Amino acid sequence: MTHSPDPPAGEFGETASEVVSDLPAEAIRPSVKSEVAARIVARKRPRPGERRVQILETLATMLQEPGAERVTTAALAAKLEVSEAALYRHFASKAQMFEGLIEFIEQSVFTLVNQIVEREPDPAAQVHKVLQVLLQFGEKNPGMTRVMVGDALVFENERLLVRMNQFFERIESQLRQSLRAHAEALGSTTPTVDANAQASALTSFAVGRLQRFARSGFRKSPTEHLDVALRLFASPPAV
Repeated sequence: MTHSPDPPAGEFGETASEVVSDLPAEAIRPSVKSEVAARIVARKRPRPGERRVQILETLATMLQEPGAERVTTAALAAKLEVSEAALYRHFASKAQMFEGLIEFIEQSVFTLVNQIVEREPDPAAQVHKVLQVLLQFGEKNPGMTRVMVGDALVFENERLLVRMNQFFERIESQLRQSLRAHAEALGSTTPTVDANAQASALTSFAVGRLQRFARSGFRKSPTEHLDVALRLFASPPAV
């Protein structure tokens, strides 16, 4: 996935490919955070966009701390050393803050998924790479993984869970398209039925891997033995 220019930068000021391939185990690269912090120090009143990024990156970082499935606005404000009222000058609600994180997840993952579909002609390889991108994103963004699997959204606005569910429905839809093309290439007489069942199973597998990662305190890697696991899914059923 690789030889063309990076896609447009996301809300946090990075390209989607940087998110997947270059980030350490935190939501935003330290260099991005440092650049924002440096500008804030140099200017007492940061631009609204800079403060917005700072709030989102701090929320994502707090979500990766042990026992931080729920982050209150009071705790977030204390971490940023500002008042809660200052937070609400940039976001109308806490739900809107989470929507900012979800937008970043959507843009980062689907920019790469679209690149895979455009550049990879083999539908079986598309499936493998889509799942790899999804799980790598979660591994390199542990705080956002809690958003993706819903742990961080349990006590928040219901529309956030709905939107995150729609994210995985889009993943499943893309897998279904690739799997149907793969089944047709293999001469299946029921390519749509085959693709629907396989896409559902693979999406459930990916969600399960992300949940295990979040609920293990980020100790169980979602990409652990991924090639082996995907070969098992690709194996023909036992007679």
